[in-house]
Amino acid sequence: MAQPVDRTELPVPAGRSGCPINMTMELLGDRWSLVVLRDLMFSSRTGFRELLNHSLEGIASNVLSARLSKLVAAGLLTRHQNPDHRQRIDYRLSEAAIDLVPVIVELGAWGVRWLPTTPALSIRAQVLADGGEDMRRQFVEELRTIHLEQRPRPVGGVLDRLDHEYQRVVDQPEVDPGE
Repeated sequence: MAQPVDRTELPVPAGRSGCPINMTMELLGDRWSLVVLRDLMFSSRTGFRELLNHSLEGIASNVLSARLSKLVAAGLLTRHQNPDHRQRIDYRLSEAAIDLVPVIVELGAWGVRWLPTTPALSIRAQVLADGGEDMRRQFVEELRTIHLEQRPRPVGGVLDRLDHEYQRVVDQPEVDPGE
């Protein structure tokens, strides 16, 4: 059953201070919350097992369970019964989570610029950063279609382009710098 969040503020406990940066860090500043949101934004995986089995960073099942519960309680995710499997719960981004896309894009761009990232895992962040505001807006609309309207992923959209660019980088043969 859908659990829409139509509040102006998320249902989170009072923080150490009313500073918006502090409050955001208290909600998202742990090791895994942004990674879980990233995985829901950039993949078609919405079930617990899918998220667990395809975690690049190897999140433990108890940690994933705790983060999903925390993000649902905070209003960033909603839980939905999967119509094809009675025991399966799917997680979907809320409008508040989708509103984090510019932040995620900027974090990714910053990481590409300043950290020792790998080409395959950096390409999506680079494409989104280079794509500008129009691409980010289209990406947000795709996420709304998928997560809020629960419609299939649009064909030929930003997610398809990001997947294509990722596959292109993965498929490139490694060049030996000594050659």
